Amino acid sequence: MTILIGLTGSIGMGKSTTARLFNEEGCPVWDADAAVHRLYAPGGAAVAPMAATFPEAIEDGAISRARLKAIMSRDPSALAQIESIVHPLVARDRADFVHNHRKNLTELTDPAPILVLDIPLLFETGADRGMDYTVVVSAPPEVQRARVLERGTMTPEQFENILEKQIPDAEKRARADYVIETETLESARQQVQSVLRDIRQRAAHA
Repeated sequence: MTILIGLTGSIGMGKSTTARLFNEEGCPVWDADAAVHRLYAPGGAAVAPMAATFPEAIEDGAISRARLKAIMSRDPSALAQIESIVHPLVARDRADFVHNHRKNLTELTDPAPILVLDIPLLFETGADRGMDYTVVVSAPPEVQRARVLERGTMTPEQFENILEKQIPDAEKRARADYVIETETLESARQQVQSVLRDIRQRAAHA
């Protein structure tokens, strides 16, 4: 029996670091953002359908995120069209990951191998319904804000706009099976180990 963990968390909460900690504990990790990069790259599965709908989004044989942002700024309704192209392809990439690992993990001695699916919009897209457990990565609001703005890649206004489009942290925490606080790396590591111990104990007694 393969166990699926859906890992999520709002921007700046430390989700990527937590995914790496799960991987260091032996859990294969699927990354939704990495999947989108593959789909957008030259030859990626999203390039042809996007070119048919938004030809101006294509640059050097790949989908340009900057051009997509420009398209959406001119026409907010374009977001729904873009998502209708990308989301099914991302879901297929995720399903392929799970299928391939299940096939390869059947010969392992671990009676309950665990796969971690790193999905920023886990609850927003309803992907949580396909998971055995959900884990939300969280940090205090002031820590979250400081982390994001220290990157220097967005303004405070852009940060607030992103937060408005995401399910609030408090609601995510309430819906999660486990919450991992990421104020320090070592604490997060210990919590990841604790989550895995608990899940494995549950599987052993199922």
